[in-house]
Amino acid sequence: MDAVTAFREQWNLPGIIDVHTHFMPKSVMDKVWTYFDSVGPLTGMTWPIAYRLEVDVRPDRLRSYGVKAFTSMIYPHKPNMAAWLNQWAVEFAARNPDCLHTSTFYPEPGALEYVTDALDAGTRVFKSHIQVGDYAPNDPLLDGVWGALEDAGTPIVIHCGSGPAPGRFTRPGPIAELLARYPRLRLIIAHMGMPEYADFLAIAERHDRVLLDTTMAFTDFISEAAPLLPSDLPRLLDLQDRILFGSDFPNIPYQYAHALEAVSRLDLGEDWVRAVCHGNGTRLFDL
Repeated sequence: MDAVTAFREQWNLPGIIDVHTHFMPKSVMDKVWTYFDSVGPLTGMTWPIAYRLEVDVRPDRLRSYGVKAFTSMIYPHKPNMAAWLNQWAVEFAARNPDCLHTSTFYPEPGALEYVTDALDAGTRVFKSHIQVGDYAPNDPLLDGVWGALEDAGTPIVIHCGSGPAPGRFTRPGPIAELLARYPRLRLIIAHMGMPEYADFLAIAERHDRVLLDTTMAFTDFISEAAPLLPSDLPRLLDLQDRILFGSDFPNIPYQYAHALEAVSRLDLGEDWVRAVCHGNGTRLFDL
């Protein structure tokens, strides 16, 4: 029995909902992997890719682990890229019905139009990468986008914490400002807001439509550089219904099972593990 299956049986999980997995066009993924291989400035550490598999093989690996739904987190790093990525994601989701159709955006003229097109095409979740995109979440070019997503209620996984390395526009402040302007946004704070966990937990405590995903948080790989304070554990329990499992598959430097074990070893109880790894994602996406 593999370690992931053993984990599911131990915690009586009917499956896993993984809200943070990366599937992108091969040319883009190859560049992402080259960046990780070179220890780029946004990582600053050796980062071996554990699941360097072909794009059509990777979904089957997740299915073999009992993952019932996953995402295709895509993100642009420059203008005139997001609409093309979104079209690729339409085709990928059509080939993989268990993929939660994912789209993205960038602060540029026309962003509202292609975001509206993505919503009309059935997008279930968006990805915003403040660090890699190097853009301000409150850029006026995004005002229409945030308004449309607020009205649609579509979740947005947003990498806005300053880990593994800070960007010009990462940190809690810009997100607090964004939510002051668009309080009904359903943001999913990627990586638990690493390393500013406490500040992003406070944002979630103030905004009942804000969620967080566990991606890479609590793992051995990141715990020394960005440890969670023991005093924050009761807050995780209080937010039990708004924390979602995310793995960062395939771009992780450890085995998939470790991401799950990192969640369970917080010792917050069976109900917490089951909610994070399955129940919350099932409810959010009406699966």
